[in-house]
Amino acid sequence: MMDQGNGVGDALRFLQRNWLRVLTVSALVIVPCLWHRHIEAGDLGSHVYNAWLAQLIAKGQAPGLYVVPQWHNILFDLGLLHVGNWVGLAAAEKIVVSACVLIFFWGVFAFVTVVAGQAPWMLTPCIAMLSYGYSFNMGFLNYYLSIGLGCLCLALMWRDWQRNWIPAVGMAVLVTMAHPMGLVWVIGVVAYLAIRPALPGAWKLVVPTAVVAACTAFRWYVHRSNVIVTDFYHPEPFRGIGVDQLVLYGKRYEFLGWAALLFGIACFVLGIVVPRKEAGSWKRLEVPLELYLILFCAVSFAPENVRFSPDAAWVGMLVSRLTTISAIVGLCVLGYVRPRKWHLIGFAGVAAVFFAFLYQDTGKLNRMEANAEALLSRLPLGTRVIPTLFAELDSRIPFIAHLADRACIHRCFVYSNYEPSSKQFRVRVAKGGSWIASNSPDDGNDMQAGAYEIQQADLPLRQLYQCNRGDWTKLCLRDLAEGESTGKFGFGPGP
Repeated sequence: MMDQGNGVGDALRFLQRNWLRVLTVSALVIVPCLWHRHIEAGDLGSHVYNAWLAQLIAKGQAPGLYVVPQWHNILFDLGLLHVGNWVGLAAAEKIVVSACVLIFFWGVFAFVTVVAGQAPWMLTPCIAMLSYGYSFNMGFLNYYLSIGLGCLCLALMWRDWQRNWIPAVGMAVLVTMAHPMGLVWVIGVVAYLAIRPALPGAWKLVVPTAVVAACTAFRWYVHRSNVIVTDFYHPEPFRGIGVDQLVLYGKRYEFLGWAALLFGIACFVLGIVVPRKEAGSWKRLEVPLELYLILFCAVSFAPENVRFSPDAAWVGMLVSRLTTISAIVGLCVLGYVRPRKWHLIGFAGVAAVFFAFLYQDTGKLNRMEANAEALLSRLPLGTRVIPTLFAELDSRIPFIAHLADRACIHRCFVYSNYEPSSKQFRVRVAKGGSWIASNSPDDGNDMQAGAYEIQQADLPLRQLYQCNRGDWTKLCLRDLAEGESTGKFGFGPGP
């Protein structure tokens, strides 16, 4: 068990005592970042592509695009850009993503440790699976990094914030630079820890009740608003409990999620039959259970997608992102259980199947990306491309078209790339537009969804699409003509 209250000092002593185990686990955790030529993680391809655009902008070779100073949603992109300037973007992708995975993994590990009062070695397979869960595979790397850093920040502040507030504030700055949702998570937990002692007995239910009331009021308001557009549809399994983070590229992941959930429940139920001997051990369990209830309420009532004006880009997958935090707090609850060898064996078995599935599915995407690279390498430099690539029907990871963004680096421009037009990232389109990227987020989405009609001003353009129903990784290129729909040719997996 780690000592409580000394923050950084405790962490250093923990590393000193467990350095070999930490190095071994770290080496195993980053294996999925190295087992294929490219890391297949949805939006990651777009991040790498926009890092290349930022390099072109710095050289004056991207007319109509510019870089804005921004204080959030930038930490991963800055790391990728600066490391890419040094070693190249291909190597930078491996280095920076591996670093993010380690920050997330050990951030969650540290947070569970201080909440549960013991190092959760038996849960390392669970933390590893969560490290490569939905948020990672969707490529939400700034959000993912902010949550990992946020866990480290909370681990510093959980027991003795007065002693650790200086490093915690520094960590909070990095959390903010990564993604504002991570800062909301940190502030929310800190505020709750400050308010909770003043809420005796059943009054502690005031906070989850207030969350439900606030979400209900928000739903009532947006349903009557003529400006804000929302989507409250949550089709994913295990909604609100965090296990949906394991459901990725097909239905078989749902069975794996059920196995992980049921085994976790069994560990918890059997673990609490034998009373804990440590004084105050049950009191430690109250807070994570209350936080889990609050998160369940928030996830159950929050919108999945929201658009604050007709001209703004969608802020999407809110609930699907929040369940990453639900899963972390769930691990805090499970971390309370006295560890047993059979816990580690069971979770390791689930993790082995999970990573076997992940290796197979990302391997297919790597083959598709290799096909894209082979086709795009033949194009004249500066050719503009619209990819219309679709994931398998039961996949929860739809953003596979961004593998074409990465394949275009040093070769072509993805005219439909959403980042410059969304105005949510550093690279943006000037008011006058650019021939490199569409200046409309709606048009960009429609282009890649196959619902856009080509205008004369868009030409010349090439389309990258799936052209073999028997092998959905096989791709073809064609010229687009005025009046054609980007959905006229090609098809995704399915009947």
